[in-house]
Amino acid sequence: MKPSDKRKFGRVDLEVTTFAFGTAPIGNIFREIDDKTADGMIQQAWDAGVRFYDTAPMYGHGLSEHRLGHSLRWKNRDDYVLASKVGRILKPKKRSEIDFAPWVNAGAFEMIFDYSYDGTMRAFEDSLQRLGLERMDMCFIHDIDRFTRGDDQPEVFKQAMDGAWKALEKLRDEGVVKAIGVGVNEWEVCHEALKQRDFDCFLLAGRYTLLEQESLDSFLPLCEERNAAVVVGGGFNSGILATGAVEGAKYNYAPAPADIMDKVRKIEAVCAEHNVPLPAAALQFVVAHPAVPAFCAGTRNEEQLRKNLEWFSHPIPSEFWADLKSKGLLREDAPTPA
Repeated sequence: MKPSDKRKFGRVDLEVTTFAFGTAPIGNIFREIDDKTADGMIQQAWDAGVRFYDTAPMYGHGLSEHRLGHSLRWKNRDDYVLASKVGRILKPKKRSEIDFAPWVNAGAFEMIFDYSYDGTMRAFEDSLQRLGLERMDMCFIHDIDRFTRGDDQPEVFKQAMDGAWKALEKLRDEGVVKAIGVGVNEWEVCHEALKQRDFDCFLLAGRYTLLEQESLDSFLPLCEERNAAVVVGGGFNSGILATGAVEGAKYNYAPAPADIMDKVRKIEAVCAEHNVPLPAAALQFVVAHPAVPAFCAGTRNEEQLRKNLEWFSHPIPSEFWADLKSKGLLREDAPTPA
């Protein structure tokens, strides 16, 4: 498998590369990346055949969209697929008055949650202005999960299903955008959204990985039944599946607990037996599921991106996957690469 391999995007008239370029890092999450590095990674991904790019107003308070649009501006618009998100309005504000965390040196805009019909239409138009491009191909309702919204989540979810959904459905019906979906950190939220509304796709961060396959119980089967596409981000579970079970390894943005460390060590032992890099297994496992056409990865520099692209193509023997299952380290019903 190569990062440039293309797959049909669920039921939608789109083809995407199996490797998608995620842009949270070029929004300066946790630490700053300069314009040259951001553009260099986008061009490097392009040269590797990557033609699927995902961004959001949240990423760097607009900085990610601005940088991505700048780097793609003079490329043939029909040659790539572009996704962004709605759910936040950006309003200009003094930098000294903005809480940027976890972003560093981000755009001079405060973020205001807005899942109303009018707010969604405004957010959509604002994103196109920041990108400086004539269209986006898919649009996700962003962060209507408990991870982001806490106890307000049920009410926020209802607002989004009533307001943002109607706006995106209208844009889809008019042909302004081809695919509409939900982008969150919890598969249960995606599952409920698909039960309630006619979504085309989902962006799921970290909940279908070598360490987590609970979404095989109900959500992913419903996606197959409805031919809804799932783009998986966070396939390293925020770190540990890239670094291995080293001291300080991160799992879901926090220090990895003992049971996760133990499981990763066992997976690493199987990797060593078959000469398979752990990150290669993590990346390739995700896109083996028939409902998952693409994996979305964000990187901080060109060396990280180069490694991700190499891992995505690293040969993995079928015996490796069989061993993981026989040792109880991977669910028996989890699809694995051919």
